[in-house]
Amino acid sequence: MRRRSPVTPSTDHMEKGTNKSQQSRLCVLGLLCAFFWGFLLYFHFVIIGGRSFQVNPISSESRTLEPIPVSRPIPEVDIDHVENYDKSESRDLVVAQLKTPKPEPVIEPKTDDLDKPEVFHSDTPQPKITQPDPVTEQKNDDLNKPKVFPFVKALKTTENKSDPCGGRYVYVHDLPPRFNEDMLKQCRSLSKWTNMCKFTTNAGLGPPLENTEGVFSDNGWYATNQFAVDVIFSNRMKQYECLTKDSSLAAAIFVPFYAGFDIARYLWGYNISTRDAASLDLVDWLQKRPEWSIMGGKDHFLVAGRITWDFRRLSEEETDWGNKLLFLPAAKNMSMLVVESSPWNANDFAIPYPTYFHPSKDSEVFAWQDRMMNLDRKWLFCFAGAPRPDNPKSIRGQIIDQCKNSNVGKLLECDLGESKCHSPSSIMQMFQSSVFCLQPQGDSYTRRSAFDSMLAGCIPVFFHPGSAYTQYTWHLPKNYTKYSVFIPEDDLRKKNISLEERLGQIPVDQVKMMREEVINLIPRLIYADPRSKLESHKDAFDVSVQAIINKVTRLRKDMIDGRTDDDFIEELSWKYALLDEGEYVGVHEWDPFFSKPKPNDGNTDSDGSSAEVAKNSWKNEQRDHS
Repeated sequence: MRRRSPVTPSTDHMEKGTNKSQQSRLCVLGLLCAFFWGFLLYFHFVIIGGRSFQVNPISSESRTLEPIPVSRPIPEVDIDHVENYDKSESRDLVVAQLKTPKPEPVIEPKTDDLDKPEVFHSDTPQPKITQPDPVTEQKNDDLNKPKVFPFVKALKTTENKSDPCGGRYVYVHDLPPRFNEDMLKQCRSLSKWTNMCKFTTNAGLGPPLENTEGVFSDNGWYATNQFAVDVIFSNRMKQYECLTKDSSLAAAIFVPFYAGFDIARYLWGYNISTRDAASLDLVDWLQKRPEWSIMGGKDHFLVAGRITWDFRRLSEEETDWGNKLLFLPAAKNMSMLVVESSPWNANDFAIPYPTYFHPSKDSEVFAWQDRMMNLDRKWLFCFAGAPRPDNPKSIRGQIIDQCKNSNVGKLLECDLGESKCHSPSSIMQMFQSSVFCLQPQGDSYTRRSAFDSMLAGCIPVFFHPGSAYTQYTWHLPKNYTKYSVFIPEDDLRKKNISLEERLGQIPVDQVKMMREEVINLIPRLIYADPRSKLESHKDAFDVSVQAIINKVTRLRKDMIDGRTDDDFIEELSWKYALLDEGEYVGVHEWDPFFSKPKPNDGNTDSDGSSAEVAKNSWKNEQRDHS
């Protein structure tokens, strides 16, 4: 079999195939070269050149290219993962997109957030924008604004120089009659042993005194009860020249509550609920008034013609004495004027006991002062009073003995039934005849006799600073040596000194000056007739009201200036009125007289024995009027 010979391609066909293969290789090489040089140029101009572009993502419709300096290396970016790559865009724009960080997804705002500012995202941190809190802004505005006090209008009245009442206006609460006038209608119930009806006549002055012995002057003398200050003061207030119906002008606010008459009705045989009822009723009434809210009652004052212990019941025991008026929280803000205050409390202030003299004219005062200045006084010293055998600390026994055993001493004993001590003319006659009048403690610190003696021009001799010096600081000079003599109780109790010798050693010229000072003090120690008004003299009422106004004014100014009394020590209240300007409370020579002993140790200087003190006072009233 013949084998078939292989077919050999022709030379023409072989040359054509070889030419095609070489052309393909050249195209590939050309593309590789172009890619290489393109990549090299890209690396040189873009990456090494360090320029980048930022696309503002505010909107896709209007993008602007902003050159920014590169602050950190640009990360390598895979072109295959570039979002929204469009080959039709220019190479520079693609590069810019490559160098722009992928924006964080924008969350569509909720309906409640539509009013919030739009947040932009970029490489550079944006300042945090917070919506201001209107409540906080309001608080800050309130702190920046000066605080407005409701009493500023009252303070500004002092700036009106043409107004004689500027800074002196007093607003009087119109109390329901159960707090005052109704008590006078039931005057027989005001004391268990005394018919107070006659003592509430003549605006509280009592019946006129007859001048059969020539002891008194022709006018202005009355048989005034020592506990009648409530009604005397209230009636005197009706004649005050600067009363106002506009409480916003008031420098002080008066509460015409007869606190002394109220407690006098219920001290014996009544439970504590009855004793407290009117006080609680009064406080409730006051706190509902708009005037109270101005200062929380710190501009309010009232008067009680009794000693403070009648209003300071320490417990809820039925056997305890008095009511708790002065311990009520609201009453602690008010100022209460009493005839004897507590040395350890800050809400009561002592005012003089009423005397028998109530002038209606200045001429009556001048005439009386001239008469007292020129009297012949034959007794060196005198004492009107009774012993206190139940009180081992009392020095009355020693005083009575020395009066009896002295040729220059005079005694008016008050413990013998129908005593002359109950006769105003007998008492005043002895005081007018004496140079010095002895005023030891009675059942409590103070005595009405001290004011009767000074009215007679007699120099008082005190044995305890609580009998006058720490009490009547509004009405008596701070320098007590100008008008009185002080002999500590222990000088008689332990040393048994001679009163005749001690008083006789005082020089005559000094005695004369002291007597003149006492007589000059008379106007501010007496209560003028409430139905009239003295023109040139300030009586005890005027002095008290002005002192209250000064107290309230100082407090208001302190509130405006942001001053507080955080350092005030109430238990040392008696010291503050004795301080001079710029002085601070410290050790005082009278500290032993006012140290508060342990309860039930028999010392009448303690709060715990106040009930016993007050009870003894009432027992002596019972004896005096039996």
